[in-house]
Amino acid sequence: MLVGLLKSMRPRQWPKNFFVFVALFFDRKLTEPTSVGRVLIAFALLCLMSGAVYLMNDLADIESDRQHPKKKNRPLPSGQISPTSAIIASVGLAAGSLIAGFTLSTEFGFILLLYLAIQIAYSFWLKQVVLVDVSIVASGFIMRIAAGVTIIDVQRFSPWLYVFGGFLALFLVLGKRRQELVMLGQSAGTHRAILDEYNLDLIDRLIGIVTTSAIAAYSLYTFLAEGMPENHVMMLTIPFLIFGIFRYMYLIHVRNEGGAPEEILLRDRTFQVTIILFGAVAFIALYVLA
Repeated sequence: MLVGLLKSMRPRQWPKNFFVFVALFFDRKLTEPTSVGRVLIAFALLCLMSGAVYLMNDLADIESDRQHPKKKNRPLPSGQISPTSAIIASVGLAAGSLIAGFTLSTEFGFILLLYLAIQIAYSFWLKQVVLVDVSIVASGFIMRIAAGVTIIDVQRFSPWLYVFGGFLALFLVLGKRRQELVMLGQSAGTHRAILDEYNLDLIDRLIGIVTTSAIAAYSLYTFLAEGMPENHVMMLTIPFLIFGIFRYMYLIHVRNEGGAPEEILLRDRTFQVTIILFGAVAFIALYVLA
């Protein structure tokens, strides 16, 4: 049962919580052990909270998941764990992370509480509202960035990163929706009712909008944001961002692998190398040449 509960918490999706490190990295606080420690604790608490939310989602979707070709094998719909155990674990994880979050920082605690409230509304209502559903999922990434801002003393963090993070999150979420439509075909609506409100043409048009917006927002950040190095060397990271987005779109449209962004991150070597190179150039620009 414990193994089933851990699987239901979906640790493979916890890389999404690395968005909490955005403020730490771009505010040049990686060399401050105290700040790093606080962000690591925040990351762990976000993992616990997101685990509670995933359990809650599985409880809400247990019947539809039993009709899904892959989700039916999850511990809850397959019967590996009972709904009662899932409820107890979800409540315990959420309560524990909230208590620890408020202890770490009052603002961080309120962000965790807001995240939980929005996810509850999403699980039982907003996931059935077209376009709002993808916006709510994307908002979770923005809240992760905000969480990282609240627990360290930021001095150079730019709101442009919220804008970029939001568009990037929408890109990832829409890519996942597209893969669901492709994989499930005409029966998509029977597995997830909201998919009846989407089609590939709409998804592709939306992806085009948010992709362009994400690139523009990040590009503007690199040379307009306050606190940026005056030598504008951060602009050298733009090509790596564009290539990373192009690579992800290739995986979505050619290989039909856009269902789980975290799995692409863990599996695709080209994507991994691109992220490493982006991080290396950004580190040199912010910490060495600034």
